[in-house]
Amino acid sequence: MENPKLLDIKNLSVSFFSEGTENKIIHNISYQLYPNEILGIVGESGSGKSVSSMAILGLLPKTISKITQGSIEFNGRNLTTLSQKALQHIRGKEIAMIFQEPMSSLNPSMTCGKQVLEILLQHTSLSKSEATAETLSLFEKVKLPLAKRVYGAYPHEISGGQKQRVMIAMAIACKPKILIADEPTTALDVTVQKDIITLLKQLQKEEQMSIIFISHDLSLVSEIADRIAVMYKGDIVEQGTVSQIFKSPKELYTKALINSRPSMDDRLKQLPTIDDFMNDSQNSEIITSEERAQNHKKIYSRPPLLEVINLEKEFLSKSGWFSKPNVFKAVNQVSFKLYKGETLGLVGESGCGKSTLSNAILQLNPATAGSIIYKGNDITTLSESKMRQLRKDIQIIFQDPYASLNPRLTVGNAIMEPMKVHDIGSNDNDRKAKVLELLLKVGLDDSYFNRYPHEFSGGQRQRIGIARAIALEPQLIICDESVSALDISVQAQVLNLLNTLKQNYGFTYIFISHDLAVVKYMSDQLVVMNKGEIEEMDDADIIYSNPKKEYTKKLIHAIPKGL
Repeated sequence: MENPKLLDIKNLSVSFFSEGTENKIIHNISYQLYPNEILGIVGESGSGKSVSSMAILGLLPKTISKITQGSIEFNGRNLTTLSQKALQHIRGKEIAMIFQEPMSSLNPSMTCGKQVLEILLQHTSLSKSEATAETLSLFEKVKLPLAKRVYGAYPHEISGGQKQRVMIAMAIACKPKILIADEPTTALDVTVQKDIITLLKQLQKEEQMSIIFISHDLSLVSEIADRIAVMYKGDIVEQGTVSQIFKSPKELYTKALINSRPSMDDRLKQLPTIDDFMNDSQNSEIITSEERAQNHKKIYSRPPLLEVINLEKEFLSKSGWFSKPNVFKAVNQVSFKLYKGETLGLVGESGCGKSTLSNAILQLNPATAGSIIYKGNDITTLSESKMRQLRKDIQIIFQDPYASLNPRLTVGNAIMEPMKVHDIGSNDNDRKAKVLELLLKVGLDDSYFNRYPHEFSGGQRQRIGIARAIALEPQLIICDESVSALDISVQAQVLNLLNTLKQNYGFTYIFISHDLAVVKYMSDQLVVMNKGEIEEMDDADIIYSNPKKEYTKKLIHAIPKGL
C-alpha cells in the first residue's frame, strides 16, 4: 500500500508582478512530504526555496504575487482555495514555520516568554499558568540556558543563537504536523547549529512531525534529511534520497553545490564557484605544504604589525534597580601577535568574546586593561587626531552589509564618503574615478555607482562593503562573520576576492567566523576562543589535524561533513 502523502505539491507556479510585468519565480514544481519525514530543499538565493514554502502557508504578498497554477494539498485539503480565516487555523497549529532572521520575526516590545505564551493561549485550551509552565518546558526542550531568565528577557537581551531557539520553541509549541524550517541555522555557531539539527531530529521523532528543512548548505542538509530536492532558478532540478544526491548526483548544478564548500583536506588556490562548474572552468591547483611553509617563513620573519597583550574587557550588568552590579569579563587576559600579510583566524561560539575583542582593537569599545600595540604604538592611549589616522588604517567588513550601508546613499556616494573624511583623492572627480576602479576590482561594474543598496543581492552588497573598506587603503581589515549569511557559491566568490586583494595589496586580515571549514581555508594561524579566553593557538592546519583541547575537538567534530 502506498504511503499517504501529508503534503502534495502539484505543478505549482508562482509569479510576481511589477508595473504590469509578470515575473515567473516558481516554474511548475511538484514534490511530496510524507508523514514522519524530513525533506531537505537546497539551492542558492533566488532559487525559489523560500517563495515555494511561503506559498504553502499563504504568506506571499497578495498585491504583488499570485499562484498562477497548481495545487498545495495538506491532508487532502487544497490550501490554495482556503480563506485567510481558514488558513489562520492551520498556521502555527498544524503547519508552523521557523524563519532565518529571528530578530525581525520576534516582537521587540514583548518578552520572549510572552510571545510563546500568546501562541499557546490562542491555539490550545491551556490555562495561563499551564501555558507558562509549558513555555518554560519548551525553553528547556530547545536547550535554552537559564530558561526562566530568557522567559523574562526581551529579544535584544539574548544572543542570536538563543533567539533562534525561542523561534523553534514558538514553532513547536502546538505540536504541528509539519514544521517548515527556512535557513534556521545560517547565522549560528557550528556547535549550536549541530545542537539545533540534533534537536529538530529528536523533536521530529518524539512528536511524529514532518519537517521541510530549507538551506543553501548541502552538507548541512545531509545531516538531517531523509530526502533532498535541489532547486535552481525556480525549478526542482533533482530529487532523491540523501545517498543518491551525494553519491551519484545527476545534475551538474547539484555537483557544483556539493563541491563549492572549502575542503577540509586540500587547500585550493581558487575555490570553485557554481559558474566554474557550469562552464567546466574550475581551477584544481592546490597550495602545497611547501608553498605554505615558504610563505609563512616570509611573513613571520618581520616584526608584528599588531600585538595584543593581556587584554581584558569587563561589562557591568544589573539584575535590578537596587542590586549591586555584576562584573562580567567578556575578554580575559588575551595575548597574540599578528604579522603583515597574515590571515589570523578567530573562532569560537557566540559569546566567546570574538566581536568584543575586534571592537577593542578598533577602539569602538575600548578595553578595560591590557595593551594593543599597532606599528609599535599603544593605540589604547592615542590622541583624537592619531585615532583618526588609525580609523583609516584598520577597517572592518561586517556580517550584514545591508545594515552597514546607508539606504539613502547611492553605492558610489557610500564609498566616497569615508574617502572625503580621510582626504583620499584631490577632488570628487578623482575620488569617483577611484571608486569606479574599485567596483571593477570587487567584480562589479560602473553602472552600480548610481544605484541604491536595496537594488542588490546579499553577495553584491558584501562586495560593496569590501570596496568601501579597501577604499581607505587600510593595512589591517577585520572580517567579522563577513561571509556567514552568503550562499555557498557567493561565499566562494567573496573568499576568492579577499585572497586576491590580499595578494595584490598586501592586506592583513583578522578573519572571524563560526564556519570552521571557511576559517581553515583562509587562515595562516588560528586562535580558538572560549568564554573570553584563548583556548588554543597554532597554525590552522596543525589545529585541524591535531586539536589538543576538548573544546576545539568539539568545534571540529560539529562541522557538517556531507556523506
